[in-house]
Amino acid sequence: MGNKKKEKEDYGSIFIKLISYLCITCFALVCLFPFVLMISSSLMNEQEIIREGYKLIPSDFSIKAYEVLISNSTALSKAYGVTIFITVVGTALGLFMMSMAGFVLNRKDFKYRNFFSFMIYFTTLFAGGLIPSYILMVKYLHLKDSLFAMILPGVVGAWSIFLMRNFMKAIPDSLYESATIDGAGDFRIYWQIFIPLAIPSLATVGLFAALGFWNEWYNGMLYIQSPDKFPLQYFLQRMINQTNIQALINQGVVIDTAELPTQSIKMATAVLATGPIILLYPFAQRYFVSGLTIGAVKG
Repeated sequence: MGNKKKEKEDYGSIFIKLISYLCITCFALVCLFPFVLMISSSLMNEQEIIREGYKLIPSDFSIKAYEVLISNSTALSKAYGVTIFITVVGTALGLFMMSMAGFVLNRKDFKYRNFFSFMIYFTTLFAGGLIPSYILMVKYLHLKDSLFAMILPGVVGAWSIFLMRNFMKAIPDSLYESATIDGAGDFRIYWQIFIPLAIPSLATVGLFAALGFWNEWYNGMLYIQSPDKFPLQYFLQRMINQTNIQALINQGVVIDTAELPTQSIKMATAVLATGPIILLYPFAQRYFVSGLTIGAVKG
């Protein structure tokens, strides 16, 4: 009887695993489908899209959409350079500031930590709005047409600060106390002890920050006037409208307007904008789950 019961439990466990794997596989395919459709549609002929709509396997492959985008390669490379710059600088600056804020707010000997924690939390409930933000950036900070107008608004996030603070709570106070006894200052303790131990949370916060800066277009639309300072997302959006296509023609780019890839070019812009940032995820993936669950369980 005991063996039969054990066999039934084994079969039940195997059945549950199979169902779980099947559900996960189906969910993964559903998530993967839009990316595959995006890539295949960017390689479709314009007439085929009009005739049959978007599909996974094109009957007639065409790279005309990419040719139109790459035909203005100088401006495209500048837009990539701007986006890479604001992503690298903004992410590095944001990680430095938010990790320092989390370190300070975690210190029990900091008298005003509850007050500053409340003030940071308050910003998640209320914001000044567009007009005060615009006046601050343009009139007082003088960041009109400056790359830092796209960096500063996204440097600090309240959620990320609290995530860093919760991680710092998991680090024993004995490390801080022993380092203090050995004569280490606060910054040295932060830089040489807490930062190496905070890599999972830094990877998580850094990934979200990098995604935000890479997809930046709104502040670029508000504050940037020089075309050579346009971020990638805003530059590609401007390229796909009719005005910029006409500007390319005026600059001497040979484009057959009868076969202009107005539909496939939308998918091609998404591929060019999404592709590079996807490569960042594998490097942060091993820290991602542990970073998200930081502070979720007390113990």
